[in-house]
Amino acid sequence: MLRLKEKYNTEVVPEMVKKFGYRNKMAVPKIEKVAVNCGFGKQVAEKTKEEQEKIQNRIIADLALITGQKPTLRLSKKAVSGFKLRKGIAIGVMVTLRDNRMYDFLERLIYIVLPRTRDFKGINLKSFDKKGNLTIGFKEYTSFPEIIVEREKGIFSLEVTIVTTSKKREEGKELLKLLGFPIKGLVREDEPKAKSER
Repeated sequence: MLRLKEKYNTEVVPEMVKKFGYRNKMAVPKIEKVAVNCGFGKQVAEKTKEEQEKIQNRIIADLALITGQKPTLRLSKKAVSGFKLRKGIAIGVMVTLRDNRMYDFLERLIYIVLPRTRDFKGINLKSFDKKGNLTIGFKEYTSFPEIIVEREKGIFSLEVTIVTTSKKREEGKELLKLLGFPIKGLVREDEPKAKSER
């Protein structure tokens, strides 16, 4: 199996040039960064300061394990009385991955995490925005092999946003499909076709 960065250079770039007719290989879209974030605003809203810190520290530790990078806290920008949130309190954590660390994370996401996600049947095309960036939501982050479920005291959701340099939705979809993302309705050429399609 080719490593993702090598696969991009040797397989994806030529295919993208062939399909979209780029005059220069440098014009071929690529993955710019991956943002991984976890929100816990509702969970800490009615907790004591000590309980809030325990939740924060646990999620920070888990996200650091998953991404290999220390997350940063995200603070609430305004008070929301309905959720009993005060301005300036930590409501989530975020990690931005680039370069080799980003590719390592994406390899695990494609080949390990998505296949073992409960009831996963492929990435919905609606998960792409107009510029071809992809956002995947996980109801629970226990699909990541770094997390030991038995040790978890609470399950939190996770969101992964893959930011590309593509300018059109179609380019972003094709880029990620060629890299190996299992996208609903888009079959990779190296995948075996269903019996009805043969």
